[in-house]
Parts: sequence; C-alpha cells; structure tokens
Amino acid sequence: MAVLPLMFFVPAVQSRGMNTFLNYLVVAALFALVLAPVALGVARERRIDRQLREAERGRRAAGPPETGSAARPVPAARRPQLRSWARV
Repeated sequence: MAVLPLMFFVPAVQSRGMNTFLNYLVVAALFALVLAPVALGVARERRIDRQLREAERGRRAAGPPETGSAARPVPAARRPQLRSWARV
C-alpha cells in the first residue's frame, strides 16, 4: 500500500492552519481525558452529600425514637488488662 504525499499539493498557508487546528484539538482531548475522572468524582461526592442531607432531614422529621420501643444499650464489659510479651 503506497501513501501519497498529499501535503505537497496543499499550499503552506492552508497546511499551517490545519496543523494549528489539530494541535488545539489534541490539547482539548488531553485536557478532557485528564479532567474526566475529576468531574466524575466531584459528581459522585455531590450525590453522596445530597443523599446524606436527605437522610438527615428524614431523621429530623421523624423525631427521636421512642424510649419504650428502642433497644436498650448493652453495657460494655471491661476486659482485664492483659500483659503483652513485650511488657513482661
């Protein structure tokens, strides 16, 4: 397969303009590739924040849980301080 040297048939002024356009296009594509994960992360964080705010508003609207139906807290048992092999 032979590749024709088409750039020889195009005047230099038109070629320079096309190269400038392609340079800008490549820079814009690289810029988009770099910023795409950032934009997706920001959108995800905003969604999570919105869900947390909605959940908190729903909790406030419901009010505090009733003490009769609420589960009783389990007292934490203190474990004796075990000696470590390093502090014998």
